[in-house]
Order: sequence, then structure tokens, then C-alpha cells
Amino acid sequence: MYTKAGSVSTLQWPPVAAGVKGSVDVTVPLSILDLAEVNRGETAADALRFSTTLAQHAEQWGYRRVWYAEHHNIPAIASAATSVVIAHMAAGTTSIRLGAGGIMLPNHAPLVIAEQFGTLEALHPGRIDLGLGRAPGSDQRTFRALRRDVAAADSFPDDVLELNGYLTGETRVAGVQATPGQGSNVPLYILGSSLFGARVAAAFGLPYAFASHFAPQALQAAVTLYRQQFRPSDQLAEPYVITGMNVIAADSVEEARRQFMDAKRRRARVLFGHQGPLTRQQEDVLSSSPAVAEMLRYSAVGNTDQVIEQLAVFVEHSQADELMLVGAAPDKQAKLRSFELVARAYGLTRAA
Repeated sequence: MYTKAGSVSTLQWPPVAAGVKGSVDVTVPLSILDLAEVNRGETAADALRFSTTLAQHAEQWGYRRVWYAEHHNIPAIASAATSVVIAHMAAGTTSIRLGAGGIMLPNHAPLVIAEQFGTLEALHPGRIDLGLGRAPGSDQRTFRALRRDVAAADSFPDDVLELNGYLTGETRVAGVQATPGQGSNVPLYILGSSLFGARVAAAFGLPYAFASHFAPQALQAAVTLYRQQFRPSDQLAEPYVITGMNVIAADSVEEARRQFMDAKRRRARVLFGHQGPLTRQQEDVLSSSPAVAEMLRYSAVGNTDQVIEQLAVFVEHSQADELMLVGAAPDKQAKLRSFELVARAYGLTRAA
């Protein structure tokens, strides 16, 4: 069985030898990061309808939580108004946890976020998560359009403390309370892809979610630092690590590989900023670049046996307490099928 050790494993990724054997540590929960992707020929309404379907199925299949990310001025992502999206998904489900993965705090006044998520918690008690990121989730022009100072990211640690004060009822701003929000104790998570977020999460005693599904470079260094420097808090007594991984599970290896190739082409288009038509040869050249390969380094692709095996190896590699899966299949129905296959093979449906 793959279990979590006291220090980060030196296991290399991807596994050098095919067919690495081991049983899955079923105590490690699986969750989903839904990017609410708008595919070609679709509208934001189409994307959000599918996100509703995915959340409802994820609840039935036994996933722990679904998170949505704040991105602005990106035509392919429909979750910019993250708290509104969460409210809609929570209204369409009954028990699964839903949250932000995350809210980009430099874009907002902490009081506003406390009020938004305090409202969500009041409407759907015990089901709301609040992940916080330091990046703007957009380009600099969009950041300015949000009426934020480009130096706002520098105050991220102080903003986290201010926000936490509103949610716990121990405000750090005299005479100001979040209503709703005060005393709601919505759980906070720190998101990151560098050592900075690891330090903040460790210092404040908060769970740490690493974005290894698209920025894998600092994964092990960040997790090591977080675990070594963690200080217990009222929210969390021991370190808790969530790591992201792309996943494509299909009924055959060949189908999974075909979907992964399509996913690489799509990722390359976004990475290199190509909006217009490209030939298949041009797409293949772009998708074979080292930058795309690095971005998708942590991807579980194959039939169910292979994907479950790769997830097990990644649990040990990243020393994760929870895996946050990102559906990499380019087609929505294939993505839904992928999450279903993983849930059944992992045993989530039996647990649910």
C-alpha cells in the first residue's frame, strides 16, 4: 500500500518502469477542480450547464469536493464570478463540498469575500470551502480593469489574516464585521505553485493546495517546506496537502492516448496564444514542445487499471493527503466518463 511518509519521497515521476505495482491508499480522498471550460462552438451557458451535471455526478460517485477557479478575460473559462458559480452548484446538489480553488485575493477587498462566502455558508452550511491564491488570475491590463493596485499581491499574508478575522468573528478592523460571515468559520486553504504559498500556509496553520496539474516544478520542495514549517492553528492541527493531477481514464488505452493528444493540442493553443485556425501539422509541432510536456507532467492517462496505478504512485510522490483531479479530456462526455471510471475503480462509489 502507498502511504504517506514523514518526508517527501525521492520517487521520480513519471515512473521509469511501466507497470509499477501497488494498491491504492483508499484513505486519500479524491476531489475535482472544474475549470468550467467553454469549448469551440459553445457558450458560457453550455459550460456552466455541464459543470452542474458534473457536480451532481461527482456527488453521486463519492468525490469529496468540487472547486472552481477565478480567471478573468479568458474566453475558454466560465468561472470568473466564482462565488456565483458556487452558489448555483450548491443549489443543484445536496451534500458534496463546493468551493473556490481559488479566489485570487489581490483582486478583492477581504471584507467582500468574507461576506460572499459567509452568505454561501449561511445558505449551504458545512459545505463551503475558500481557497485563496496570490496571483491575479489574469493579465496586467485585466488586473487594472478590476481597479486593483498591481502591488496588491504584496499584502497577501495580511489580507488572509484580515479575511480570517472576519470569518472567525475576531475582526482585525475595529468596528467592522462581515454580515453574513461573522463566526461562520468557513475553512481557508492556501493555493500555490511556489515556496511563497507554502510558507504562508505553514505560518498560518492552513491546508496547502499545490497546483501541480499545470505548474509542477516546485512541488516536492514546496511540500517539504510546508510540512517542516507548519504551525498548528485553530483550524488545523497537522499539515494537510492537496496536490493537483490531470486525468484521462478511458475504456481503452488507445482511446485515452488519443484524448491526451487532443488535450496537448488544446493546451498548446492556450499556452502559445493561437486563436485562429492551425493545420494539424502546426498543432502537432506546438503540442510536442517541452513547455507543454512540462505543464502536463503530472497526468494519469490510460485505462482504469493504469490510471489508478498512476494515482497511487503520485500519492506517494507528492505526499498528498488528498488528490485534486483535473479532467484533461477535451470532450465533455469523455471527461464525465473519465471521472466515472476513476470513481468506480478507486472505490468511491462503494464508499458513497
